[in-house]
Amino acid sequence: MMTERTITLATGAMTTTRSVALAASAWDPAVESGFEVDFLPADNRTGQMRRITRAQLRHWDLTMLADDATLVVSELVTNAIKHGKGRPVGLRVRRSAYELRIEVTDGTATPARMRSAGVADENGRGLFLVAAVAKEWGVSPDGTMTWCSLAIPDGRS
Repeated sequence: MMTERTITLATGAMTTTRSVALAASAWDPAVESGFEVDFLPADNRTGQMRRITRAQLRHWDLTMLADDATLVVSELVTNAIKHGKGRPVGLRVRRSAYELRIEVTDGTATPARMRSAGVADENGRGLFLVAAVAKEWGVSPDGTMTWCSLAIPDGRS
C-alpha cells in the first residue's frame, strides 16, 4: 500500500502534482506506485522535472537509477516542450518490483523519432541517449506519449 506524497512547486504557471497508487495494468501486474506531474511548457520545467524525479527515487530508495532516470526525464521532457506546440506536458513515473517506467505526453499526434545528427549538430541525439540507457523505449500508438523503462537491479523495490 502506498502512502500519498505530494510535491508542491512554487511557480506561477499551472502545475498539478499527484501521487498515485496504481492498480495492476497491462504494463506490469506488479506495479506498486508512481507519480504524475502536468505542467505548461517552459524551459525551466526540464530542471524541475529532473529534481522531482530524483527526489522521488530517493524516497523509493532507488538512487542507483537516479542518473539514468534524470537523463531520460531531461531528454523526453525537453522533446515534449520543444515539439509539443505549446500544449501541456505530462510526466508520469511508475515503479514495480523490477522496472521503473517513465512516460512523457505532449498532446500532439506526431510521434517522437530518432534523428540522424551530424557531428556538428547541436540537437538530435536525445532518443539515442534514451535508447542507450533504457531497457526498452517506445511511442504510444497515437503518438502522444513517449516512454521508456529502466531495470531495477536485482528486482529491488
